[in-house]
Order: sequence, then C-alpha cells, then structure tokens
Amino acid sequence: MMTLSKRFTIKRKQSDSRRYLRLITSEGISGGLLASMLGGPFLTGFMLYLGASSAQIGFALAIPAFANLAQIFTAIVTHNVDNRRAYVFGYGVLYRVLWVLTGLIPFVLPESYWVYSFITLYLLSYLCSNIAGVIWASLISDMIPSQVRGRYMGIRNTIVGGLAAAAVLAGGQLLELFSKQNGFIFLYGIAAICMVWNGYHLFNYPNLPYEKSQESHKLQLLLKPLKDRSFLRATLFLAAWIFFQNISVPLFSYVMQDVLSISIQWVTIITTIQMIVMMASYYVWGNMNAKYGTKRVLLWTLPIIAAACLLWGAIAWIPAIPVLILVHMLLGIGTGGFTQLTFNFTIEEAPASERTIYVAVFAALTGFTGFLGPILGGEIYRKMSTMPTWLEHYGFSAGMGLVLLGLALTAGRSMLRPNRVNASSKAVVQKKHEELAS
Repeated sequence: MMTLSKRFTIKRKQSDSRRYLRLITSEGISGGLLASMLGGPFLTGFMLYLGASSAQIGFALAIPAFANLAQIFTAIVTHNVDNRRAYVFGYGVLYRVLWVLTGLIPFVLPESYWVYSFITLYLLSYLCSNIAGVIWASLISDMIPSQVRGRYMGIRNTIVGGLAAAAVLAGGQLLELFSKQNGFIFLYGIAAICMVWNGYHLFNYPNLPYEKSQESHKLQLLLKPLKDRSFLRATLFLAAWIFFQNISVPLFSYVMQDVLSISIQWVTIITTIQMIVMMASYYVWGNMNAKYGTKRVLLWTLPIIAAACLLWGAIAWIPAIPVLILVHMLLGIGTGGFTQLTFNFTIEEAPASERTIYVAVFAALTGFTGFLGPILGGEIYRKMSTMPTWLEHYGFSAGMGLVLLGLALTAGRSMLRPNRVNASSKAVVQKKHEELAS
C-alpha cells in the first residue's frame, strides 16, 4: 500500500510536469510568433528591400544551419554545467535581441552597408540561438516525461504552428496595406513585443538537476556519439539529405517573389496554407511516432518532401498559384514531420548523461551540409538567369525532387533502419510507462 508521503511526492511531480508543459508551450508561442514576423517570406522580402542578390539571400538562408556548428563547442564546454537555465535565458534573449535589431539597419546605416550589416547581425543572432538550443534540448528533455514526449511535442507544435500561420497571414496583409518601409516597421514592432514576452517565459524555466557525464576528457566525450554506429549512420544520411533538400527548398520564397514575380500577399497566403497544413500534421506525426517509432516514421516524411519539389514541374501546364499551393501543402506535411522527428531522434538516441554532446554532433554535421546547400542553390539561380526561363521557373526544383526521391528510396531505407528491440523488452517498457502514467 502506498504511503501518504509517497502519494504526495508523485502528485507533486505530476503537478510540476503539467506546469512545465504549459510553460514550454507558452514559450514556444512567443518564440514562434517572433520568428513568423521576421522569418520565412518576410526574411526574403526584407532582404530584397535592402537590395540583396540571390546569392546573398542564399547565404543568409544558410546561416541557421551554419550556426549549428557552434553547438559542438557549447556542448564540450558546458556538458556538466550546473545552471542550464542561465545559459538558456541569457543566450536565448540575446538571440532574439540581435534579430530584432536588424530592423534598425535602414534607419541608422548608409544604404551600401545594409545587406552586409543584416547578414552580420543575423549570423550573430543564430550563433546565440544554437548555443542556447543545445542546452535547451537537454533541459526540456528532463521537463517532459518520456512516455508523453512524442504526443506532447505534436500538440505543442500544432498550437505554435497555428498561431504562427495566422501571424504570417496578418503580416502579409500589413505589407500589402502599407508601404514596404512602414509595413516592416509594424512587423518589427510586433516582434519586439514578442521578444520581451519570450524572455519572460525563458526566465521562468526551472533549473532542474540532471545526470551528468562521467567522462572528464573532452576528446573522449566528443567521440562517444561518433562511436555509436546506429546514431552515426542515421545522422550522416540525414546530413546528406539536408544538403540536397537545402539546395532548393529554402529558396522557394525567393523564386516566388523575384523569379515568378508573385505578390507578397500571395506568397504569405501560400506560406500560411503551408503552416496550417504543417500544424495539422504535427499531431498526426506525434501519434505515429508513438506507435511506430521515430526512425521508421522519419523515413516516411522523405518522399513527401521530394514530391513537393517534383510538383513544381506542373507549372509547365497549370497556372503557378494553384500548383504552388499544392507544393507548399505537401511541403508542410513533410517538413513538419521531418523537423519534429529529427528532434525526437536526437533525444531518444542519446544516453541521458551525454544528451548535449549527441545533440551537438547531430546539429554540427547536419548544420554544415545545411549551410552549403542554400549557398550552392543561390549560386545556381544566379547562373540560371542566362539560361532558358523554364529551368529557373520550375525545372531546377523539379529536378531536385527527383534527386531527393531517389535518395529516400535507396539509401534512406537502409540508413534509417529502426534499432532492433526484442518483443519482451518492448513489453517491459510499455508496462513501465503504463505504471508511471497511472
């Protein structure tokens, strides 16, 4: 029979868990709204307003992936840090402050410095983001009970995605109603409010105790995930996938706005549709993740992303707008699942005491290839300006879809093989989860 003190302890833990889940959701909403006001089509639109070329836009779109390399350094230096909350709060706030400061560039600097100043601040911002991110992943993995992690992240991402989609649609209307300068002033003003709101949530994160690594030698710590054959095999494949995906997908907004000359209003409508579909898919992917396992379901997302690229070819016969709506609906389903499942993959594959270094190694390898992709894509589009227009309009995107589909159906099937767990072990784990839930 359970003692009164034991019941009180369990009830308190359940109460803390619910409070943590609400806090993580609230923080995600404020951060998601800020990113939706300044990122996506608005990032491309603001850079075009500053006078950026396709190559410069490609470089800027590659920055978030490049900044992932900072996670290796962070994980090695802070793998046994006592105050995870302080790192998450400090670097998380600095990340958003630097991004919001890019809005002042047209008012305080000569026009010849606009693009390079934006790229510099954006790079510094994402370096701070990734320093905070590797510790944030470790902290929230202790805040979210493992038995509900997959479903909870699906619900959280659905809520955040829905509100972010509404924000993108509203932002597009603002830019359509006002001049570009005044429209971006409104967007950056809203983002500044979200920045303060998000800082409040980060300040309220708990500083939970956690299982520290017993490895004191920095090089040996770094080698641990590299010696994990299952983790390394899947990570190398995903790094290759992200390279080929990023040659084309991040530049979709640029192609719509600058190559196809589609209005910012239509671009934001299309992006909003993508985000709504993505939002709806999060919950479905979360349930499938819980039922079938992370690697298997992650593999299922890849042909969907490839199909989104392939569908660009339909512009040859069908008007661009309906085709692009279908493209971005598929993209929302595929990338929504891919993003959610790769996050779960890094947490699940890592031992609790080595979680930060596993997350950092994954981020560094995929970040390096993700950085190269948009730079190469931007250069390709620059060269295509002298080639037949169909290549620039839809041929290149459709061709990359064929490459991605081939990669998914060949290497993907072997490299994302689920880990073998015998049936009895699964039953034991399931029984334990049921006991914890009750």
